[in-house]
Amino acid sequence: MDIGMIGLGRMGANMTLRLLRGGHRVVVSDLSADAVAASVAEGATGAASLGALVDELQPRRAVWMMVPAGDPVDSTIAQLLPLLTKGDVLIDGGNSNYHDSTRRASLVAGQGIEYVDSGTSGGIWGLKEGYCLMVGGSDDAVGFVEPVLKTLAPPDGYAHVGRSGAGHFVKMVHNGVEYGMMAAYGEGFELLAGSNFAIDLHQVADVWRHGSVVRSWLLDLAERAFERDPRLETIAGFVEDSGEGRWTVQEALDQDVPLPIITLSLMRRFSSRQDASFSAKVQAALRNEFGGHAVKAADAERT
Repeated sequence: MDIGMIGLGRMGANMTLRLLRGGHRVVVSDLSADAVAASVAEGATGAASLGALVDELQPRRAVWMMVPAGDPVDSTIAQLLPLLTKGDVLIDGGNSNYHDSTRRASLVAGQGIEYVDSGTSGGIWGLKEGYCLMVGGSDDAVGFVEPVLKTLAPPDGYAHVGRSGAGHFVKMVHNGVEYGMMAAYGEGFELLAGSNFAIDLHQVADVWRHGSVVRSWLLDLAERAFERDPRLETIAGFVEDSGEGRWTVQEALDQDVPLPIITLSLMRRFSSRQDASFSAKVQAALRNEFGGHAVKAADAERT
């Protein structure tokens, strides 16, 4: 099917390429002309403006936004609304707060526009492996864009989880769980690293991947990181967060739901910005492995 893709960053460009390989026609727009040119070289149709992108799509249109959460999404919607027509579908595939997604769905519904929020997981590996998609929206809107969703996701890798807002809610909780898992791996490897047994952390990460009850894709990524840097000496123990963990903890507070592990894992990320630790190094390495997130060099460690 035809689809517009707005935002050709680390995720948007790879998603565009996966869609092109899946036989879709993709019209692309980005603030960077070089990014547009790179996608055009892969077979996409370039658009110099949002107006040009909309003009290249025949109603009923589907437009996927892959822009940073917050004001950039609102700004993009404000520019698109006068250009779209009743029945068109807007998809937000970024990491928006689900409250914002619910609000935006109500806003565009006033003009007869459908809103789909797609929580998207897969990071830089999504091009090859496919993206896990947690999708919110009406049955009609999700059904209309399902060919795109099935191309982006691996088999059984997408689910329509509820009305608009539900997709980003599920992705928020997903990332909270991710925080907890990463923290547990970090603590375990820190204990191993500090023992007097001279344990080979790469060897342990590798053997745990085969038959162990703690095997996971995150552990696969840890094994890769330890293979390149057995003691993570080139990585500073400074772990960023992109917001979803905070939102998960706030939601737990609002609902009186105890989330001690996820909450503490968020606090540990905060503490990593003050005191270096091997646990934080592991988590920083994992974020770099699955999402291509930048890491700080070890020589940037605070003293």
